[in-house]
Order: sequence, then C-alpha cells, then structure tokens
Amino acid sequence: MKKTALYQRHIEAGAKMVPFAGYEMPVQYLGVKQEHLTVRNAVGVFDVSHMGEFFVRGPQAEALLQHICSNDISKLTVGKAQYNYLPNGKGGVVDDLIVYKIEEQVFLLVVNAANIEKDWAWISQQNQAFDAQLENQSDALSLLAIQGPKALDAMQKLTTIDLKALPFYAHQKGSFAGVEGVIVATTGYTGSGGIEIYFPNEEANQIWDAVIEAGDDFGIAPIGLAARDTLRLEMGYCLYGNEIDDQTSPIAAGLGWVTKPAFLGIDQAILTQQKNSGTATQLVAFEMTGRGIPRGRYTITTPEGQSIGTVTSGTQSPSLDKGIGLGYVTTANATVGTEIGILIRDKIISATIVKLPFYKS
Repeated sequence: MKKTALYQRHIEAGAKMVPFAGYEMPVQYLGVKQEHLTVRNAVGVFDVSHMGEFFVRGPQAEALLQHICSNDISKLTVGKAQYNYLPNGKGGVVDDLIVYKIEEQVFLLVVNAANIEKDWAWISQQNQAFDAQLENQSDALSLLAIQGPKALDAMQKLTTIDLKALPFYAHQKGSFAGVEGVIVATTGYTGSGGIEIYFPNEEANQIWDAVIEAGDDFGIAPIGLAARDTLRLEMGYCLYGNEIDDQTSPIAAGLGWVTKPAFLGIDQAILTQQKNSGTATQLVAFEMTGRGIPRGRYTITTPEGQSIGTVTSGTQSPSLDKGIGLGYVTTANATVGTEIGILIRDKIISATIVKLPFYKS
C-alpha cells in the first residue's frame, strides 16, 4: 500500500487508517458526525493526495481535451476550472474529473484515485491522434482540501492571494505557508465552500502544520474520508463507482449540464440521442420518511413492493438527522414528490423522491 506524504501526521492525530485506492488513508479521527459538522459549521482539512494529477501541454492540448471531455473546453479560460467526465465510447463513463486551465496551452486534470492507471491509459490512447504533451504527476504532488464556511478567513493569513476575490471554480498560483508556486483553487467536494491546494510532496508537512496552526482559532480539525462521503452525498454529488461507472449513462446520471450542446467528441451519437429522447432510468435523490438508513445496492420499490431500481449511495445525514440516498429508478417513477420504498432487511421502508441538494447552507 502507498502512503501519502502526510501519513505520519495522520498517525499522530489519531486517525483510523484504512486501505483506499491503493493507499493507506485516514477514514476518521474523532468520529464521522463530529468531523462532518465541523466542515459544515467551521473548517476542516482533508488529505486527498491520493487523487491523480495529469498535466496536458502544447498546441494540441485543447484539441485533445475537447475530444475526450464532456464539457466545452473552449470556454475554459486561464485561472478557471471546469467539471467534466470522460465518455468511454460505449455510452458509459471512464471517470469524472476537474480540468484547470493553468496557462495558455497548459491544463491540469485531477482524476479519481482508483482510476489513475485506467485514465492515463485512456487519455494516452486518445492522444495518439493529437500528440499533446502528457505528464503524470500523481506521485509527486500533494493535495489538501480545506473546506468550510470559515476556511477562507482561516487561511488568508498564509497567502498573499486574495482568497475572497477568487470566484467559485477559479485558481491562482502563489505563495502559501511560505511555499512558492502553490496552486490555490476554490474547488471542493463538500458544498460548504473553501479551497483546495496543490503542492510538491516535499512541502507537505510544512504546509499541513501551518494550516492546522492558522485554523486553530477557527475550530479547524483534520477530516477523514468517511465524512467526505457524507458531505458529498448531502449535496448529491456523483461518486465514481457508485452513481457513475463504465456502464452507466451520464445523461441518466444527470450530467447533461456538463455535456456539450452539440457534442463533438467521443460518443456524440449516443449522448445526443439520449439528451433528445431520454433514458430508461434516471438518478434520483430520496429522503427516508420511515425509520431506516439506506445503503448502496438496496432495492428501490413502489410503495406496494414492486422493484423499480437500486440505491447507489445512502447514509444517515449528520446535518438533517434523517436517512438520505441516491439511486436509479425507472423514468416513469422518477418525478420529485413520488412516494417510494427502500427494501431494508426484508421490510419496505417509506421514502420520497426529492430535489437536490439535500443540504442547503
């Protein structure tokens, strides 16, 4: 198992470490609910250095990305970021990712940890027709997500970048905690605001210590992967391997908003047809109205017990104190307000389809 550059800091902080995507990662420190609410109400710091980072450079960089990415890369300007997925040529999804435009002809792609090798192989294969310059920096870079409503105030003392002047999904390179050339981005996976920062592994301990010290007056705490999952679920964000994968339609998953209107890349015919005609199933959000906690792979039913779909993610929401989940159901049963059932231990527990996000700050 690999270790991030901050492994020892997690051990010192009392983290429970678990295998995840080939790494030993902190799943929790003091408890999932406490960590979750820290991010919602104050500020938390996540080590997500297991994520993958690819640089794409050169005159053909934009053409390659326009071909392989779902969103319109031509609209991405220097200093901005864009959410995307990679269509797989068969109507499914290779991965979802964030694309940062660092400079003209220089892009940073941040991909899911479990998909680094698969994504690299896929992009390299597609690049044969473009010959952009590709560099996999996944093992050399660390990534911290500093999230929460107090994150910008807490971190401002560490950087000359005006954090509150950065728009959402923007980034700037500058000094952070005495380290030059750190990429500071207003991206995240929690729905509570904050920043994500990218820097060389050698600077990890110095930056981590500075972040913890700077956040001390704001109630900062280290946060594990378990709370990261409950936070993203309260916002209804897709997780690769749950809501999207090689077999799922991105249109059924609700990702039409990041699919080019006149799709010019991979899967043009399939995605255009699905956007125009719809799909047999749709990803929906639901809240439990009966007592029960939904989990992935549970069966979704009508109130009478007829199977209509499957839960992809579910939990007890720490913010709302009720069971919430995402899942695919037949399109005829996907309307907001529809009463459904979740099969939990051979009992049908009542639930209702709702509009996302579950959590509204």
